[in-house]
Amino acid sequence: MTPAAPVASNPVLRRVLTVALAIAGAVIGFTVSGTSGLFSALVGVVLAALFLGITGASILIANRWNGDPLYPTLFFSIVLGGWVIKFVIFIVALFLLRGAPWLDSMVFFVALVVSILATLVVDVIVMMKMRIPYVSDVDLPESFEDEEAASQPVAGEDTPADAEESSRNAEKPSDHV
Repeated sequence: MTPAAPVASNPVLRRVLTVALAIAGAVIGFTVSGTSGLFSALVGVVLAALFLGITGASILIANRWNGDPLYPTLFFSIVLGGWVIKFVIFIVALFLLRGAPWLDSMVFFVALVVSILATLVVDVIVMMKMRIPYVSDVDLPESFEDEEAASQPVAGEDTPADAEESSRNAEKPSDHV
């Protein structure tokens, strides 16, 4: 049996997406609003990339406790903490960037939203391609002989066919008085 592969996303796809979004955002932002649109789009894409990095880092940190009985609790606590950190960074960034003369707020908003939606699409693609078992705590047989031995009834134990026959016999009226 091969060891389980570590849970991971596709970092190449994310890097390519971030670079493509930065280039597209810069070109479209410059076309729409000149230099301020260029910088606004780049700041929006960089902020989205920062959020993506925080999510990835929180998952990597949380996976250190894989196998621990408290793993699910720790995992979701750490990831939720990452979401809180992202929310705080977002609020701080909005306060710092509010009123900046070089920032076109509409280009910034569109670049940020498009970048976040694109990273969510990448997350969905990665999750759909992950091979996560549906059941856990199942002991699989090591070989075919082990499987045959496990399927043989234990002496004195009824098989499903025996149980069905005895239930049919119980339903028949007896001729004995």
